[in-house]
Amino acid sequence: MEARMKNPGFAVPGAMEGIQKLVKAIHSTGTDNELLELIALRASQINGCSACVYGHVANLKKAGVGDDRVGNIGAWREAPFYSDAERAALQLAESMTRQADKSSEVVPDEVWDAVTDHFDEGQLSAIILTVALTNMFNRINATIQEPAGQTW
Repeated sequence: MEARMKNPGFAVPGAMEGIQKLVKAIHSTGTDNELLELIALRASQINGCSACVYGHVANLKKAGVGDDRVGNIGAWREAPFYSDAERAALQLAESMTRQADKSSEVVPDEVWDAVTDHFDEGQLSAIILTVALTNMFNRINATIQEPAGQTW
């Protein structure tokens, strides 16, 4: 399988530089990179973005994250491998990603309250921006049919 076209982030002059600045800013908050990869993986699973699922799994494995945590992310509610803080961030990521499935608030107060119990404003901002950026790439990759198998 081959992508329909080059990723628009690379095709539009300056776009990837802007995205890279955003990623650098996200990481400047000191938010745990493993957490950011886990929430990006979960959003990518929900969106069915094989290229991003592949990339986030590869990043997590490269960082030494165990199979239990990587392989059970889709069942995080039932699996014992995640902290309360990670569960709150995963719920926020799912709520943000599943916006179209909602008939009321995208992020209910109980989800917001849980995540703010665990993260300060900088960390929470990094989580929100990571989910938003992941969703953007998921939509790009679905449109251009970017196949799994390459890492970024």
